[in-house]
Amino acid sequence: MLRISKIVDYGILVLTHMASRPAHVCSAAELAGDLGLGQPVVSKVLKLLAQRGLVASTRGARGGYRLGRDPGQINVAEIIDALEEQPFGLTECTALPGACSVEDACHIRSLWQRINRIVRRTLESVTVADMLDGEDAGAPRSPASPVLVPAPEPGSRRAIPNITNWSLSK
Repeated sequence: MLRISKIVDYGILVLTHMASRPAHVCSAAELAGDLGLGQPVVSKVLKLLAQRGLVASTRGARGGYRLGRDPGQINVAEIIDALEEQPFGLTECTALPGACSVEDACHIRSLWQRINRIVRRTLESVTVADMLDGEDAGAPRSPASPVLVPAPEPGSRRAIPNITNWSLSK
């Protein structure tokens, strides 16, 4: 199952909360209290985000953290890169080339690389500002009328409304 880690989830939560009050300088204790998270984990998240310039810290009595850039200029892929110990990759060979013992003979590696690029581009296209605006900001939707998708014909591809269709074939 593909899933982001808790630390990435917390990092996105911290950044979106900070983006909701862009002029406010936040302490780790304040963020932890506001978000219902432990202060040690919030401190760790802030330290890692600061190392990548996603947040800026100020020392002193009025010190704390603020966003390092405009929320529209911080994307989810950057947050993952800042908080994860391993490079981004859906499989061993896409995250750490050369780490897999069967990599050279693998007949599906190029497909995993393609999938990895698609997922990475999608993560790069979603910003903290998008997360702050809510679910699928900017996407056309009509909550009053659900989208009905007819069952596909046997052997045909299914088109998903409001999602750019992509294929593993070139």
